[in-house]
Amino acid sequence: MKQNLKIQIENIAKKAKSASGRLSILPTAAKNAVLKDLASALLKGQAIILKANKKDISSAKNKGKAFIDRLSLDALRIKQMADSLLEIAKLNDPVGEVLRAWNTAGGLNIQKVRVPIGVVAIIYESRPNVTADCIGLCFKSGNSVILRGGSEAINSNLAIFNLFKQVMQKHNLAEGTINLIATTNRQAVDYLLKLKDDVDLVIPRGGEELIKKVVSVSAIPVIKHYKGICHVYVDECADLNMAMNICLNAKLQRPGVCNAMESMLVHRDIAGRFLPGMLKKFKQAGVQIRGCVFTQKIANWVKRATEKDYRTEYADLILSVKVVDDLDAAIAHINAYGSRHSDSIVTDDKSSAEKFLKQVDSACVYQNASTRFTDGGQFGMGAEIGISTDKLHARGPMGLEELTTYKYMIHGCGQVRR
Repeated sequence: MKQNLKIQIENIAKKAKSASGRLSILPTAAKNAVLKDLASALLKGQAIILKANKKDISSAKNKGKAFIDRLSLDALRIKQMADSLLEIAKLNDPVGEVLRAWNTAGGLNIQKVRVPIGVVAIIYESRPNVTADCIGLCFKSGNSVILRGGSEAINSNLAIFNLFKQVMQKHNLAEGTINLIATTNRQAVDYLLKLKDDVDLVIPRGGEELIKKVVSVSAIPVIKHYKGICHVYVDECADLNMAMNICLNAKLQRPGVCNAMESMLVHRDIAGRFLPGMLKKFKQAGVQIRGCVFTQKIANWVKRATEKDYRTEYADLILSVKVVDDLDAAIAHINAYGSRHSDSIVTDDKSSAEKFLKQVDSACVYQNASTRFTDGGQFGMGAEIGISTDKLHARGPMGLEELTTYKYMIHGCGQVRR
């Protein structure tokens, strides 16, 4: 049985590799036509998708509110998935873009040109919208894709994939252009991660445990982020009403996602004016607060924060709070305890904002805005393939450009090196 599964995964990877060559030269107009049909397929197949999603939700009913939120689809979310595909169709095609061109003294014409990466494998957990987003982005950027979603979303993922597969067949695209590993057997991932000759890049999307497992097993390059420990620092020069709105949004808008605020820092000089009202609103929203000694003095119902709390991605209605002496202390805390994902300062002081933006070592740094904007769609990328906190190749939300690499194309007229 294991041998059969291994062969199945190898065959999927080989078909994806074969299809990637044809996909890499597909004209932009043809790709855009397919993307529009994919969006239409989502809307027309809404009933099929929702029926499948209902099965997944029923099986996961004991998983918790944040988990169910990530798993759930409705008419609005399906429309958003379709809109995302249409937005990707409107974006400039990065494939073939000449990044730089020059002539050498010997008469060679050299061009540095964007090209697809090839075959991208995406391993993800409970969010079925990832299936549509990743197929759209990989297709537009000329990459074949191999998807392996979590077992908890298997019915939703299959419903979306099967609708998309019909569109690919309608356009006479190669069989391995899009691929979904339908088995829930975890051994399939281990087999996939060893296929370095056929798969060019792996992107895990999910919790820290999943990502660490992928990194430890993979023989293929991996782009990832481990945690989403995001901070909002309320500076002494902050507009406190603005700060309150930003902090509420950063924590409450979708607490289970990686760009939600997990830790709030407050300048000591304004803590007495800001924290009483802020903590009250969080308490009313059902947020558990774990704070420093100063925070506890302001609200005696606050649980004392431990060292572990400041290093934890809760992905839930739990928030760590710390009062800091100044901007330097806030920056030091974020760089020590954060995950290099997304961090924000609320301040009207330009010099403080500039210092924060330059010295906080994160993929996305904000002034006077919620960390919840770290998202490919919000950045105008149409959607995102994932978030990277690495520093090489890609950092932050990954869109079309981050799904390409480049090659040098050199034109000569008979030159030989002497």
